[in-house]
Amino acid sequence: MANETDLRKLLVLSGPNFKSGDLLDSLRTAFDVHVVADLDQAIDALRDHRFDAVLADTGDFLPLERGVVTQRAAVVLDTVGDGVVVVGAGGELVWANRRAREFPREVLDPLRRLCRDAYEQFATRAPAGDHRGRKHSLIPTEGQYYEVICSPVRDSEGVLKQVAAVVVNATQQRRQQQKLNAIDRAGRELVRLDFGALSNRTAPERLSVLEDRIIRCSREVLSYQHFAVLLLDERTNRLEPIVFEGLGGDIDSYEIFAGTGVDNGISGYVAATGRSYICPDVRSDPRYKSCLPNACSSLTVPLRLHDKVIGVLNVESDRMGAFGEEDRQFAEIFAGYVAMSLHVLKLLVFERHETHTQVSGSICAQLTGPLNDILTEAAQLQEDYIGHDDLRRRLDGIIVWATQARKSLQQVSQGVTAGDGETAGPIEQDPVLTGKRILVADDEELIRQTVCDVLVPYGALVDVAADGAEAIRYLAVKQYDLVISDIKMPGASGYEVFAAAKAAHDDTAVILITAFGYDPGHSIVRANREGLSAVLFKPFKVRELLDHCRAALTKTAAG
Repeated sequence: MANETDLRKLLVLSGPNFKSGDLLDSLRTAFDVHVVADLDQAIDALRDHRFDAVLADTGDFLPLERGVVTQRAAVVLDTVGDGVVVVGAGGELVWANRRAREFPREVLDPLRRLCRDAYEQFATRAPAGDHRGRKHSLIPTEGQYYEVICSPVRDSEGVLKQVAAVVVNATQQRRQQQKLNAIDRAGRELVRLDFGALSNRTAPERLSVLEDRIIRCSREVLSYQHFAVLLLDERTNRLEPIVFEGLGGDIDSYEIFAGTGVDNGISGYVAATGRSYICPDVRSDPRYKSCLPNACSSLTVPLRLHDKVIGVLNVESDRMGAFGEEDRQFAEIFAGYVAMSLHVLKLLVFERHETHTQVSGSICAQLTGPLNDILTEAAQLQEDYIGHDDLRRRLDGIIVWATQARKSLQQVSQGVTAGDGETAGPIEQDPVLTGKRILVADDEELIRQTVCDVLVPYGALVDVAADGAEAIRYLAVKQYDLVISDIKMPGASGYEVFAAAKAAHDDTAVILITAFGYDPGHSIVRANREGLSAVLFKPFKVRELLDHCRAALTKTAAG
């Protein structure tokens, strides 16, 4: 018989027809027989083992079949990732799947109460034929959030018996939504900055307002111990830190350039490729450059404006693997708001050539009007003094000079410098500027020429240096009343020029110029302690330049 059938494993539910041992003995000669005494044991056996056939009395077969179906349904529900419970009228737990049985008491107890309340609502408000579920929120403890769908369990006559509930742990989704809401609030606050109200402030003052707001908003959005915004200087390809918190050491000592080489660090890589970078373990990543003491992980995303990478946003944590894909997405959204806020406040004009255009444009705008007035008045006086040849010759000289000056200003505003080497005569005898020896040091010719064009007409004797090293060479052989130096230059920094000027002649006044409020190596802080006269922030106006120069020279003379 065993050779004529494929049946091998047989489950026998013992009943009246199986009292005879002879039948079971006969079955055992052909099958692997497993005997159970009742229906529950049979269902358990079917759950735990695989059988080829089931042998039972006719009266037991239908209940067994239903029990098997129920058992299989329970198995399916046990594999569901969400909790499923059946709760009675008094809140008693009738049944729960595996996931629900794993709920801690602080979740299970309020869940039972919620289902009990739902039972009362179904009993009093829902029609007998209504099987629709109701959605509820369950917040058992702070930081936890569950969504619960309660459905009525009715018998064949529509009588409410129990409540079945599907319980979904939506804590992560809730956190995501809360974070998105926080990003939205932060973004609205960042881009709501009133440029009209802030337009009269200098770029560093506007940056200070934005920095405070960015840091305040970022705390709610990002989990970090170190936060920094670095902008890309297109001329030098260097990433300049403009907003930062929690950075260890001297921030300006970090030379970071946009590039994919390991020496450029993670920020340089992100700026060059425009791709975000998650570093779960800084100790094992050769690109990581140490910034935060005891940092364990970092996240860096690009700052984009009109699909152009203008810098990077970097955060670091003292926890290993603190940042994941969700954090990357949130950081990229937040970085978009940061870029927009920088644009709103016109703080993206930090590339030096653009700043210089603003400087020269501002100067030209202020001087063109007065020059036109001079030309108009001089022409009118020539008409009034016909016959006064000497006076008319003098007026002719004024007209020629003013015309040349206006032409030079137009050339400067277009990036063209005068090439004839001639110097216009003084606009007027200035008691402070006339005859003063002034050194102007800047690695951009347009800035050097622009400052020179402002000071020379007031009688100042101006030398220009194309970099810091050349400025120091000038200082070694000549004595100056005033030195005006850019902070960032090849050869030597503005602070080194300041130190050289003070070492050569302690009474030399020094003004440092910086674009966008940059202060590499904290030059301004150090120089202020050592006698710096003033700081001039680009883009500056003619009046600002002249006021700073006069104030510095007057103070030196009084001292």
